[in-house]
Amino acid sequence: QVQLVESGGGLVQAGGSLGLSCAASGSTIFIDGMGWYRQPPGKQRELVAFINRMGITRYADSVKGRFTISRDNAKNTVSLQMNSLTPEDTAIYYCNAESFGWGPGTQVTVSS
Repeated sequence: QVQLVESGGGLVQAGGSLGLSCAASGSTIFIDGMGWYRQPPGKQRELVAFINRMGITRYADSVKGRFTISRDNAKNTVSLQMNSLTPEDTAIYYCNAESFGWGPGTQVTVSS
């Protein structure tokens, strides 16, 4: 089993930046891909960014050039740096470990 806990959410003005972090514990040696997803109010959960153990990344088109995902395999953490935030980025952000599950989520609110 793997446990995931997100941190770093909050309220930020449009144009600002915010960093999220996710700490994994448990059977972390078996984790390959990790990702950040988000669920805006009234919408479905969607992929934001993904990174595998080798550091290969992919991003949703809506965040390319603004968000950066990174990972520290030694510390079992994955982070998401979010820049140039817009109100459309407002959502609950979830950390995911491929094949293992989800963190409880952290709220990100971007005010206009």
